[in-house]
Amino acid sequence: MSVIERLTGDFARLPGIGPKTALRLVHHLMKGSKEDTRRLSRSLLDLSERIRPCDVCGNFSEHELCEVCSNPRRDGTVLCVVEEAYEVGAIEGTGQYRGLFHVLGGRLSPLDGVGPEELNLAALLERIRRSEGEIEEIIIATNASVEGEATAVYLDQEIRPMGPRVTRLARGIPVGSDLEYVDGSTIAQALAGRQEMSI
Repeated sequence: MSVIERLTGDFARLPGIGPKTALRLVHHLMKGSKEDTRRLSRSLLDLSERIRPCDVCGNFSEHELCEVCSNPRRDGTVLCVVEEAYEVGAIEGTGQYRGLFHVLGGRLSPLDGVGPEELNLAALLERIRRSEGEIEEIIIATNASVEGEATAVYLDQEIRPMGPRVTRLARGIPVGSDLEYVDGSTIAQALAGRQEMSI
């Protein structure tokens, strides 16, 4: 197997990149400067050697604690549980959330062999226990897939007896969309979660 074929195969294993896009990326690197390729290589090496899960929440960081966990100005009474580390960035990007996070590292999927033991669930439950009531609310921010919903239900059953209030991200119609293009399940969730109009 040639270097081009091997690198194309490596790129094609990344999420969202098919064989054609992978080949285009390889050709882009070949046409670019050697320094750009070396810089990318060094960045990938740094990623593998220096980035690790945060000791508290499981988010990726260069240090023992990520930026969120090490920030004393964060609201320690609220904990948002997400499936993957990149979802922390999506929530942080809103500028609306000031609490802490916990990254599960996936979602329950028995068909794929992913049970509670394969996720960062034990650390979450221990974190809630150790907080001795300081954590008042757990926001479950798993995706609206079958597996995400199953994970949310499982989390609710495990966390609720421990005392914190358990909430779920609201579901509904995305801003800027037309009702005729929204699926029935999303409309049903939006109807169930409707709120009083405020001026």
